[in-house]
Amino acid sequence: MKTNRIVNPLGFELGKPRLSYVVSETEAAKQIAARIEVSLDESFTQVMYDTGRSAEISSLAFELPIALVPRTRYYWRVTVWADNGDEATSEPAWFETAKLEEKWAAEWISPKLDKEIHPVLGTAFSIAKEVKSARAYVCGLGLYEMELNGEKVGEEYLTPHFNAYDKWLQYQTYDITDRILPGVNNVEVMLGNGLYKGRFGFEGGRHEVYGDRFALLCEIVITHPDGTSTVVGSDQTWQARKSRVMASGLYDGEIYDAAFQDDARFGVEKIEIGYDRLQARRSLPVVIRERLKPVEILTTPAGETVLDMGQNMVGWIRFRNRAPKGAEIVLQYGELLQEGNFYRENLRTAKAEFRYVSDGEGAWVRPHFTFYGFRYVKVTGWPGELHPDDFIGCVLHSDMEQIGSIETSNPLVNRLFLNALWGQKGNFLDVPTDCPQRDERMGWTGDAQVFAGTASFNMDTHAFFAKYGYDLWKEQAARDGMVPMVIPVATVDGGGSSAWGDAATVIPWTAYLHSGDSAILEQQFDSMKAWVDYIKRIDDSSGSRRLWAAGFHFGDWLALDGDDPASPLGGTETAFISSAYYCYSSMLVAKAAKVLGKREEAEFYENLSNEVKTAIRAEYFTPTGRLALNTQTAHVVALFMDLASEKDRGRVADDLRARLKKDRNHLKTGFVGTPYLCRALSETGNSDLAYTLLLNKDYPSWLYAVTLGATTIWERWNSVLPDGKISGTDMNSLNHYAYGSIVEWMYRYVAGINPAEDKPGFKHVRLTPQPDFRLKFAKASVDSASGRYESGWDLNEEGGLRFRFVVPFDATATVELPDAKRENVLVNGRPLQDAAISSVQNDKFVQAELTSGIWEFAYPPEIEYIKRCSTHMPIQDFMQNEEAKKALFDALPHLEEQLQGMVRNWGSSSLREVSHLPFLKISVEALDELDQRLKPIKAVVD
Repeated sequence: MKTNRIVNPLGFELGKPRLSYVVSETEAAKQIAARIEVSLDESFTQVMYDTGRSAEISSLAFELPIALVPRTRYYWRVTVWADNGDEATSEPAWFETAKLEEKWAAEWISPKLDKEIHPVLGTAFSIAKEVKSARAYVCGLGLYEMELNGEKVGEEYLTPHFNAYDKWLQYQTYDITDRILPGVNNVEVMLGNGLYKGRFGFEGGRHEVYGDRFALLCEIVITHPDGTSTVVGSDQTWQARKSRVMASGLYDGEIYDAAFQDDARFGVEKIEIGYDRLQARRSLPVVIRERLKPVEILTTPAGETVLDMGQNMVGWIRFRNRAPKGAEIVLQYGELLQEGNFYRENLRTAKAEFRYVSDGEGAWVRPHFTFYGFRYVKVTGWPGELHPDDFIGCVLHSDMEQIGSIETSNPLVNRLFLNALWGQKGNFLDVPTDCPQRDERMGWTGDAQVFAGTASFNMDTHAFFAKYGYDLWKEQAARDGMVPMVIPVATVDGGGSSAWGDAATVIPWTAYLHSGDSAILEQQFDSMKAWVDYIKRIDDSSGSRRLWAAGFHFGDWLALDGDDPASPLGGTETAFISSAYYCYSSMLVAKAAKVLGKREEAEFYENLSNEVKTAIRAEYFTPTGRLALNTQTAHVVALFMDLASEKDRGRVADDLRARLKKDRNHLKTGFVGTPYLCRALSETGNSDLAYTLLLNKDYPSWLYAVTLGATTIWERWNSVLPDGKISGTDMNSLNHYAYGSIVEWMYRYVAGINPAEDKPGFKHVRLTPQPDFRLKFAKASVDSASGRYESGWDLNEEGGLRFRFVVPFDATATVELPDAKRENVLVNGRPLQDAAISSVQNDKFVQAELTSGIWEFAYPPEIEYIKRCSTHMPIQDFMQNEEAKKALFDALPHLEEQLQGMVRNWGSSSLREVSHLPFLKISVEALDELDQRLKPIKAVVD
């Protein structure tokens, strides 16, 4: 049970609350009615809203038509009736409002200290009456941590988080009822720099990006049983002292002097920040989601002591202090070792360290106002021998529920999935950052856009993206519709690039598709429309060609097919990419308008999209249907964004296959082509090539990094070279999630879980798994907005296929069983023809309609799934099969010396295709004889 896709939200900006729920543990198939009750108490004796039994309630989103009151907790529960007579009532869930429009009693205050001195602001207050409830409403700038009676308030960190502070400020709400003591209470708030006033940006960055002074707004409201309240608000009676945090910064880390003692107290003064920009929180809490122990303590060749956490992670190290008073312990954070030694040159100017001066007391220690991206930690100043139990790696990210998982028979593929998941954990820290370790950590729109689908399969990202979208629209509205390249803008005020700016349309549509809640489209529709209108103005000013060629574009960023090795823009014409996104985003606006009932806008933007498509076809397609641009990305975009006509799609798909063959069946795509590459292949009947790209282990490929020990996704295909050396330091992050977008293809085509646009929120899915002989099994699960889906398949030694699907309550699925004959299919042990489910035979698959339940299908496929080796297989496959290599060299020993060169030059070609070459001269008879030797050998690559 969630409110605005959050479990029991406290003090969030709720708007019109949207309630959603998932039903489980029933054999029923459908909800026939539901009832939602809202009460002011948990026992539901003060019910203030009741839908009664209704057939109109959707589990995906029910908008509460009630006026909310400030600082009030509302309890709600759901009763559901099912088609088999089952009935159940949920336990209560709740949401609690913040101050809403209530006037603040507290004032913004700032310490009378040098602005570089980190302060602690506080006061004491007395409570003589019994406490019924107590809340604290707090915003500290730049970052803050609050303590009440010596203990930290709340379980989140880096508050008030990261947003466009010049446009809006968010405050957090804390339940401190159990922390209030009878008599005197002491509240203190530590302040640090953060994005607000600390160093941020490229080439050394800027200081005081949004503000030049620490500031605090804190209001504590204590409610007593007699209905009266005690309010404690920050004002000029509060006092300041110098913090033990000597310095802090997102890039450089923190210096904490526990031995520092200064009893001096300083005054505070009112600061004119005002309340106009202030609103209740939108950011999810940033919390410690996991804790890791070091897997090894290393002594490097250089004599350094280094912790290996075994995983590239984001957060910090918490350690047990054993040092004498005055001793300094220094932790330095890095992503990899070089020649066995600690290394962090790829962090550029970021110091990424924590310096701690001991007070001689045994205590667990952590930083307060920074975070790090790291796997390795160099420790200096440690007294005596290090012990692993003295260190805990705290994994920090926005509090999102992981909902998806994938497992296959291939451990490298499984690690790839985990790498993408860890990249999401590390970079979804309030904003979808590009990287969490170097002097950047910015909310790049392009990275977020290409990864949004994968992110939403992995985690419930709805609330996270709603906050990011709100920030995006705030920044975009100030720029006449142009979407900045970074959100929040901070120090990088540029933008307007295709694929990057299209985050304005792609992310809201993706969030809607996965949640089924149109509120995200309502919130972002003006932003979506303004982005396309911005492009159209550029188009109109250039003569309304319905092509987008003007302005700067990142192109297919970091692709490998460019003519200039020094250029990161890739080899695909940027005007083609930008025009394709012009078409794509226009259609997404049209789709959003249809969902929202905006008929005129839907028609306008659909027509615009079709006009752009017509112009693209005229400019970039030949009369015979061939695409004039011969790059992988150009063909992929043409297929995925529906630019090729129906009669030309087959030609474009064939040309993509031919292009890949020229490229040795290895990808050369960048940020634009990579997310759609395998999807375009699978959608055009070329899943065999998609699997080849997935399973390639040499550069460039996804598994190349995995074979070199990567535990996250890299920024570049070759961020690290085969010898373990880093390929460069200028722009080389080892935790850069964009290429992890392959995982969406794994969910959609390996496992086959595809949400339907006409029934979003997974109310209906297409189950279209596409097995491949190179995996023995694959399975995935998604705890969707409608409930838990499972989809998996396995291939037995005889080549038989078996599928298992789980469809949740009140949802349906259409399954497509590949290479099946209806009369040969068993479902749950019975012939499909005799089963009480609808099924039909299509050319290449059997289609069946499923309701809620567990479904198992088994059949012998019409084609042989267990592939056998032959002279028709690509030469590069011989290199991955020891039995095949031996048979080849036994039959044709003269090829052994030439094989490496053959793989390099003709790896994607077969022996038969190159047998005519003069230096090979392999006769047809020799090839036929070799085929006989190869026939018993399975062509399994696992």
